[in-house]
Amino acid sequence: MNSDTAASSTPDSPIELLLSGTVIPAHPLALDAEGRFDERRQRALTRYYLASGAGGVAVGVHTTQFEIRKPEVGLLRPVLELAAETVAREAGRPVVRVAGACGYTAQVVAEAELAASLGYDAVLLSPAVPGADEQGLLDRARAVGEVLPVIGFYLQDAVGGRFLTPGFWRAFADIPSVAAIKIAPFDRYRTADVLGAIASADRAGEVALYTGNDDAIITDLLTPYRAGDRPRWFAGGLLGQWAVWTSTAVTLLERVRRARAGDHPTMIELLRQAPELTDANSAVFDVRGGFRGCIAGVHEVLRRQGLLAGTRCLDPAETMSPGQAEEIDRVTSAYPWLTDDTFVREHLDAWLG
Repeated sequence: MNSDTAASSTPDSPIELLLSGTVIPAHPLALDAEGRFDERRQRALTRYYLASGAGGVAVGVHTTQFEIRKPEVGLLRPVLELAAETVAREAGRPVVRVAGACGYTAQVVAEAELAASLGYDAVLLSPAVPGADEQGLLDRARAVGEVLPVIGFYLQDAVGGRFLTPGFWRAFADIPSVAAIKIAPFDRYRTADVLGAIASADRAGEVALYTGNDDAIITDLLTPYRAGDRPRWFAGGLLGQWAVWTSTAVTLLERVRRARAGDHPTMIELLRQAPELTDANSAVFDVRGGFRGCIAGVHEVLRRQGLLAGTRCLDPAETMSPGQAEEIDRVTSAYPWLTDDTFVREHLDAWLG
């Protein structure tokens, strides 16, 4: 299936949906005031994403908190299992279940095998592997690809990423098990590098492009990148920003597709809103604080809507930065088009039931 044109047809499977393009929020972790796993609110979050029309959920990723893997925490399997069961029982349509995996080869393969046993469709492969060279990262991806389809990940330096050469991305795209690549370096130069590299790969037409650039979501989605004799578009987004205000994100992707098809007024309106979404992301992700309050900021938006009980993270030191709450106040007031408070309020009791 061609990832640039498949959105016009109805996908028959989660992987077809991944290739055609969709909204995939990075799933947070719900904890109670004592730091214990809150299964009721965790399930409510998954229900919220499904009701919003998201085409997938990414679980066990940075927004879910990597500490779930620590033996003393022991939440990797419970968190993956609860999301997978909720999707299987309640979605009623194809939904892409993406499991985050990190660490060296033995660990990521074991996590992929766990995800496969729970019904996940693909693995988002963290590139944060201290000491590994590019060949080692390619070999690691091939090993995971023997278990489940792979989603590559170009991660920004501020949260553990590293520079990866265009040659790496060309070779990565040509791995037969690679279904998509999340491009999230938060850097226009590196984004262009990886897009050009993927375009030159033999499997370019078989790999879906997903924006993870939370600082340039609309810009990425509206930009046709040259790939041989035709343009390539980002198929969708796999984003921490889309863990909040998700029903608006789904509508946003629908509007993007109309704009791409020639709806000029919608194109102009989206371009006007692009810096507003970036501004909102700066508040939620705590850009002024160097991203220290990133996860807590996501939690704060969900807390205000009643989906989470608080902003507690597994690491008690991981909290919002001074002034971050006021920044969230500012952007939600300035950009009411971005929020989905009414939608959440209408359905919250059912999701928590």
